[in-house]
Amino acid sequence: MTNDQISPDRTASPVGGDLELPRPPGVIRRFLAAHPVMVDAVIAGIYLVPTIVIGIVWMFTDPTWQNAVRLGLAALAGAALFLRRSYPVAVFAIALVSMVASLFLGREVDFVVVLFALYAIAVYRSAPAAWIAFGVVSVATAGALAIGALFLGGATVPIGGEPANPVIGAGTTYAPFDSNPTASWVTVVLISLFWVLIGVNIGNRRRYLVALIDRAQQLARERDQQAVIAAAAERGRIAREMHDIVSHSLTVMITLADGSSRLVESSPERSADAMRMVAETGRSALGDMRRLLGVLRATEEDGAQRGPQPGIGELGELVERFRAAGLPVHITVTGTAPTDTGQQLTVFRVVQEALTNALRYAALATVVDVKIAYAADSISITVDDDAAVHGVAGQGTGRGLLGLRERVALYSGTLEAGPRPGGGWRLHAVFDTIEKHPDTRGASL
Repeated sequence: MTNDQISPDRTASPVGGDLELPRPPGVIRRFLAAHPVMVDAVIAGIYLVPTIVIGIVWMFTDPTWQNAVRLGLAALAGAALFLRRSYPVAVFAIALVSMVASLFLGREVDFVVVLFALYAIAVYRSAPAAWIAFGVVSVATAGALAIGALFLGGATVPIGGEPANPVIGAGTTYAPFDSNPTASWVTVVLISLFWVLIGVNIGNRRRYLVALIDRAQQLARERDQQAVIAAAAERGRIAREMHDIVSHSLTVMITLADGSSRLVESSPERSADAMRMVAETGRSALGDMRRLLGVLRATEEDGAQRGPQPGIGELGELVERFRAAGLPVHITVTGTAPTDTGQQLTVFRVVQEALTNALRYAALATVVDVKIAYAADSISITVDDDAAVHGVAGQGTGRGLLGLRERVALYSGTLEAGPRPGGGWRLHAVFDTIEKHPDTRGASL
């Protein structure tokens, strides 16, 4: 098992970069957490140096193969301590084999490495794994001690020596406890239990802190993602507004300018009126763009200078501009308009886009009929023209209708556009109202 990517003993920064964790208390603790390799080297050295020195002394005083094997196993188990963080289970297996072998090679209960391995499993693997390892140690120790007492027998054996009294089970003791098998087993189990409890406590705390840090980083990432989504939505909204303003205004201005050029010789007054309408449309579009772009650099000082978005009250002016451009528009409104500014803007933009498309593609239309119906639970907008032939849809980008569908979808609505039966073109939009009004009235412009 690899180390945790996030250590609970040091600070970390998520995607957003502003998750500052408090420093853990204690200079020594922070130093040890920052130098894990050095800590492992010190622990392995504390075990290896005296063990190897004692083993070498045994080899000189009693050069037997048992002492040589014990020295090799001790060196292997001590070297394995370097890997206790990354491979705690493997280190535990090596330590357990070394301990069991030491019981048969000289009745030395060498369980120091087992204690470190139990602690490592509890901290770096899991608490259930630590308890399983503790049970394995208890059973293996009991079995090894029982086998040694029954089949090896003998009195107290000096370190590296042979049994002085080869009577089965008679007075058998084990170093370093100098006690009988049962007492030695109880001692090993109690000491192992103590280390497991410490490891489980520290491991659970470590895993809890790592989980908290991961959760905090996840929340920071979600916050950043929400900010990105909000920014993308705002860019989409601004793009829709820019399209509505630019497309509508330029279409009207181009149509008026073309008409003015044709009337400049035959009717100079009408040509001048058309050019004045072009100027008014341009100034209106420029004001709308300034208000819209001001959102991108909004401050408290210039916030009062920006006007509101267009709504139901500006429909009359919108229709007059298209009529001045030569589009025969007739509009009928029934019901009570909603007071929500967002829905009013949606109504205005739907009518504006429909009339802009009609002016662009349905120049031969004799009438463009706009019907707006405000009901208690829905708003319906229908724009029909009777042009037998529509221009080729090559002047636009197709984003206008996509933007309208997104606007209408915000209020659980739908928008359809296409040829209508009997000739002509129809745009129909329906979406839910936010506020309900019990009374209705009729009006015709």
